[in-house]
Amino acid sequence: MKKGRILAFFLVVLLIGTGVGLLTKPVAKDMTLGLDLQGGFEVLYDVHPVKKEDKITNGVLVSTVEALNRRANVLGVSEPNISIEGNNRIRVQLAGVKNQNRAREILSTEAQLSFRDTNDKELLNGSDLVENGAKQTFNQTNEPIVTVKLKDAKKFGEVTKKVAAMAPNNQLVIWLDYHKGDSFKKEVTKSNHKYVSAPNVNQEINSSDVQIEGNFTVQEAKDLASILNAGALPVKLTEKYSTSVSAQFGEQALNETVFAGIVGIAFIFLFMLLYYRLPGLIAVITLSAYIYITLQVFDWMGAVMTLPGIAALILGVGMAVDANIITYERIKEELKLGKSVRSAFRSGNRRSFATIFDANLTSIIAGGVLFFFGTSSVKGFATMLILSILTSFITAVFLSRFLLGLLVESRYLDRRKGWFGVRKKDIMNIHETTENTEPKTPFDKWDFVSKRKGFMIFSAAVTIAGIIVLSIFKLNAGIDFASGTRVDVQSDHKLSTEQVEQDFKKLGLETDSVVLSGQKENQAAARFVGVPNKEKIAEVKDYFKDKYGTEPNVSTVSPTVGKELARNALYAVIIASIGIILYVSVRFEYKMAIAAIISLLYDAFFIVAFFSITRLEVDVTFIAAILTVIGYSINDTIVTFDRVREQMKKRKPKTIEDLSHIVNLSLQQTFTRSVNTVLTVLVVVIALLIFGSASITNFSIALLVGLLTGVYSSLYIAAQIWLMWKGRELKRPAKVDTEQDI
Repeated sequence: MKKGRILAFFLVVLLIGTGVGLLTKPVAKDMTLGLDLQGGFEVLYDVHPVKKEDKITNGVLVSTVEALNRRANVLGVSEPNISIEGNNRIRVQLAGVKNQNRAREILSTEAQLSFRDTNDKELLNGSDLVENGAKQTFNQTNEPIVTVKLKDAKKFGEVTKKVAAMAPNNQLVIWLDYHKGDSFKKEVTKSNHKYVSAPNVNQEINSSDVQIEGNFTVQEAKDLASILNAGALPVKLTEKYSTSVSAQFGEQALNETVFAGIVGIAFIFLFMLLYYRLPGLIAVITLSAYIYITLQVFDWMGAVMTLPGIAALILGVGMAVDANIITYERIKEELKLGKSVRSAFRSGNRRSFATIFDANLTSIIAGGVLFFFGTSSVKGFATMLILSILTSFITAVFLSRFLLGLLVESRYLDRRKGWFGVRKKDIMNIHETTENTEPKTPFDKWDFVSKRKGFMIFSAAVTIAGIIVLSIFKLNAGIDFASGTRVDVQSDHKLSTEQVEQDFKKLGLETDSVVLSGQKENQAAARFVGVPNKEKIAEVKDYFKDKYGTEPNVSTVSPTVGKELARNALYAVIIASIGIILYVSVRFEYKMAIAAIISLLYDAFFIVAFFSITRLEVDVTFIAAILTVIGYSINDTIVTFDRVREQMKKRKPKTIEDLSHIVNLSLQQTFTRSVNTVLTVLVVVIALLIFGSASITNFSIALLVGLLTGVYSSLYIAAQIWLMWKGRELKRPAKVDTEQDI
């Protein structure tokens, strides 16, 4: 039996290693990448009726989505993501599209084709065309043209006869996207892509084939024919938000972030092996399985991998190791009490399960709120975060315990407690221990509660200072919240602020700010107020691509969408806080819930104040960082409160001194776990900060600040507030009258 369990262990490990080694790379390779990783275009449209008397119904929105899907096919996008949002919005995501200027033009063109006389009277429209009857061809002088087939040749003959009789104003004016009130001004309308051509008609033409000439390039003629065949849009579309990422930016972001992940994960593996020995090896195996399973399930879901999604996967490794650390620290505590390896293993697993469950569920609450209120890229982050938490729970709790259990139950480890990272001098004599005996910890001499009032005063002072800083400096709101336009420029050489500002002046754009980034300062982010039209955006893209060789990323946000994003961010933090309060109140008590939320709000506010004084830009990923920190910080607090609850069952506190001893002891016992967990996650965040893409730099900084603050707030805010509040329920011991006793 002993050898059988050991053999089973190695066979399972071999199976896991072979599966992970052979399958992880193909799964990652086949993953559908988002537009921020492979380049592409995303736009949010407001949908308006063509005529004032029309209404936007769900049927109209569905028809519009179908028409946009046909247009995406024209662009050659195999998997467009086009979805309805609310009652009058449609979001279009086209990953991998190469010519984004062309994509913007083809999507927004309504393709309302009309033939009119010079008096602006409509003679023919799109309903007179044969379905799929448009095609690109060449005229007699070999110039690109578009031919369309009409349903009724006789009707066209009557139209041309009437126009020919109107000489000298015998022009048949052809319009695309014409709306009542537009006038025949070629110099104006051509820039708006409404006017196509105005040929002279000298005689009646009885033909169903009509040639449209407009000084087209071959590609323009092909696009016009394709748009006409795809059908007219039943509505008008107005851009409210857009972002585009060049393929070069996407590829670079992918490579940098994956490398950062490899560095961070390698450190975690090395740390677990050195600190926890054999259990650390088990953790490395299960974490490897966790990465593969998460990627595989994400792929099965048909989800799109985005840059924040990769960051969530990498962060998930750091957070997944938390469950292992909680369990292994529990086992080590039991071993230090002198228990056998089997007894310590069973007891440690039993006592750690509830803590791990509560900590993971509160993080899922934060992730769920983030998914509900987040934008497309943030939703990808939230999806990966939730999936990572669920997968880590399965691998860290069940697979890890199964593998370690095979070795423990084989009895091979009975005399090898050192394999668990426990020193002989720390192991107590089992005969000298009692129910209330506690194992030694590296922090036995640390007093976390005696100076609680000083730390509370310090925390209050920091909060007041933060309020003052925020009132003076405000937040450096990015275009996600402040609206406007952001252009990310990349060059193969070092850029300067003055140089980039001059570039935009040549384009007729006055920059609000220019921030350089990248290790070689070869990237620049320029912001300016207002949203330029699509022609100006196309001009910006062409200019920088010609000058620096890389097409810039352009993002625009209207004031309406900016206000909505800011409002949703506030709702997300409030709802996540309420959800955590309710859950912690049910599982623990409402005093702990309130203390935990005060601690979490302190963490969030500290990050906000830090970004205010450093003038770092705040965007939607900043909110993702805030909610991630909230979810992570509540984990730390719950681990502490869970230990407090356990100690209170052993020692029924009667005085504030008893309660202080319990809280101090709980903090001493869980501090090793807190240090180890935050260390593993911090290394991942620092790796993302140093090696990751510049587009998630501020996200990484917010996480770094929040994680450090979270440890402090769990120790010196949450636990201390609960101690002072709970202590009021207990009576202080009566003072002894020494004179009377004498």
